[in-house]
Amino acid sequence: MDRRTYLAGLAAASAGLAGCTLPGVGGPAPENTTTTVGEQEIVVESVVSDLHVPWEAAFRDGDLFITERPGRIVRARDGDHEVVLDMSDSTAAQGEGGLLGLVFHPEDDVAYTYQTYNSDAGLANRILRHDLTNDWAFEPILDGIPGARTHDGGRLAIGPEGALYATAGDARQEGPQNTETLNGKVLRLTFEGDPHPDNPFDNEVFTYGHRNPQGLAFRDGELFSVEHGPDHSDEINVLEAGNNYGWPEVMGDSDGEFTDPLASYTPTIAPGGAMFYDGPITQWQGDFFFGTLKATHLRRIRFDGRDVVEQEELLVDDYGRLRTPFSGPDGHLYVTTSNRDGRGAAKSGDDRIIRLRPA
Repeated sequence: MDRRTYLAGLAAASAGLAGCTLPGVGGPAPENTTTTVGEQEIVVESVVSDLHVPWEAAFRDGDLFITERPGRIVRARDGDHEVVLDMSDSTAAQGEGGLLGLVFHPEDDVAYTYQTYNSDAGLANRILRHDLTNDWAFEPILDGIPGARTHDGGRLAIGPEGALYATAGDARQEGPQNTETLNGKVLRLTFEGDPHPDNPFDNEVFTYGHRNPQGLAFRDGELFSVEHGPDHSDEINVLEAGNNYGWPEVMGDSDGEFTDPLASYTPTIAPGGAMFYDGPITQWQGDFFFGTLKATHLRRIRFDGRDVVEQEELLVDDYGRLRTPFSGPDGHLYVTTSNRDGRGAAKSGDDRIIRLRPA
């Protein structure tokens, strides 16, 4: 059985999850549970609760900072949280848009966020640079990225070469096949917001032909992404400068004209953020994780090179919609829920951040 036949079988096996309604509407999510991975007992615990649509989360100096889609940045500490910057007056939190990605500069007292806003031409997206020495004061370094109520992209990442990456959705507009537009792309910038000098088209575009990429994760210098399909063919891709990933001409495998995904999912599962694990659970070392919003589980994937050799669904239906997995300074795996976004069924304590750690 070849790899894609194997993946199709996995997708069919999870068809019952893809369109399900969340169980226990209005009831409490589990606070602490245990499970076993190999011979290792794992604790699953809620460490932050009562958030409002957390989208991105990142640690800095021991504190956890979280973007909430309505337009706030909050700092979580010792299980509690407080607002450090309220940008709701400049954030267009409509549909899937709002205050989305967050990443910290690797050396300077600077953070970057990805924000949907109201421009003169309608909804648009921009990347903001924040001065952490001045109460998170911000200025746009790239604006005018096409926006809409859906398909805004929004993920930010720092590359090993010292570059800022951003995912831009197609915003339900023409343009993903046009390398001169910013929608339907993955962008690569300098930390000042200029096009990276190694980009393939002498502008901000790194790759093109994307529908709505939602996750970015680096492994050994390679950039992996996850992307929403329409009613079929969610994708995992490896992004290479200048490559065309097909949308809207093709989703899933092509005839060689476009770059094929490593894996695709039909029925769709709506993948969110992504990460590679390097924590203390030895059986997960080097594995790829991403949240799923439609299928309501955390998915673990093991690669052999670029071949998918193992997949597992974790936390199935326990916490509802799962968006963004990330790693903490303790090496543990964390993941955000997204049940207060109008598409989930919020339970007591939602939204929350879950941690998976050895017992």
